[in-house]
Amino acid sequence: MVGVLEKVNQIVPYYRDFIEMHTKPYDYLIFIGRFQPFHLGHQAVVKKALEYANRVMILVGSSYQPRSVRNPWSFDERKEFIRQSFVSELFERLIILPLVDLYNDAKWVKLVETTVAENIIENQNNSDQVKIGLIGHSKDHSSYYLSLFPHWGAVDVSSYSDLSASPLRDHYFTFSEVPNGLSEAVSSIMQQFLQTDDYHYLKSEYEFIREYRKSWELAPYPPTFVTVDAVVVKGGHILLIERKEHPGKGLLALPGGFVDTHERLESALLRELYEETQIELSKEMLSSSICAKEVFDSPYRSARGRTISHAYLLVLEDKSIEINGADDAKRAFWYAIDEIDPEKMFEDHAHIIRRMLRMIPSTSTSL
Repeated sequence: MVGVLEKVNQIVPYYRDFIEMHTKPYDYLIFIGRFQPFHLGHQAVVKKALEYANRVMILVGSSYQPRSVRNPWSFDERKEFIRQSFVSELFERLIILPLVDLYNDAKWVKLVETTVAENIIENQNNSDQVKIGLIGHSKDHSSYYLSLFPHWGAVDVSSYSDLSASPLRDHYFTFSEVPNGLSEAVSSIMQQFLQTDDYHYLKSEYEFIREYRKSWELAPYPPTFVTVDAVVVKGGHILLIERKEHPGKGLLALPGGFVDTHERLESALLRELYEETQIELSKEMLSSSICAKEVFDSPYRSARGRTISHAYLLVLEDKSIEINGADDAKRAFWYAIDEIDPEKMFEDHAHIIRRMLRMIPSTSTSL
């Protein structure tokens, strides 16, 4: 009789879990965020999602970008935040994936849908029967994406103690101490991060940006800055600089800068190109090499403030062209296009490069 009871005790939890897994409203709930950092509000959303779905797919936005005040932690670090916040039984039901920024709603929605479809574990042969929903909290303009997936179900959750990541980051970089509102595990990781060179670099960036913003905080409304960026390619290489000062000190960037008050865009482009690279070609030759231009206007592309950049694509002949870093550039060099690492590029310059390279004429022999 004792042996029978032992078997029953072993079987009952299995069937309880089986019934629970197959009576939830959703097979998958999708939770999208940057989680910079992953705080107790995020943790509450995931716990709620686990009540409604068999599995929760967490898409970590702004992945594969350089460290910045807005995005201090890498995808792997944020994944570890999440892993440390849940016991192993719950973590096994989480699928954590990177999501890059595209600055184009239609393409971004397609990327999300493709990522979800490719990572559905169950019912692979009949994915149309999988019940998918989106979970989140409509807090402000940054949550507009919740309306972009009307074909999925939706679970709206209430705010948890009005927690928001931005004030937590401000506290972290202002006082060099871990703020409240985090799990014990995340707090411990962030406490260790305070001792790293990466933290000290980001704190100096934070202080620079704070002072920079003070210079125009008394304006009747926030200014919109206009910049130009030169995407100069030849022979499978692109012309880059290493930034000499904050913001983005030490990161790789496209030559470019702010447009002067009485300056046309192309004139600003050529001026900045000469100032930062001292490229040996004439203005006439550079101007004639322009074959495409594009505007990049994501509201969050620059920590300094609203900055709209006009990028120009210049395709040059594959021959030796001397350059030398100057002005805001610590150095200038030709960099192999296929070796570009987005996490080492300033702001959204890796995205600008990808976009502009698609505009190279098919007759070009420069690549």
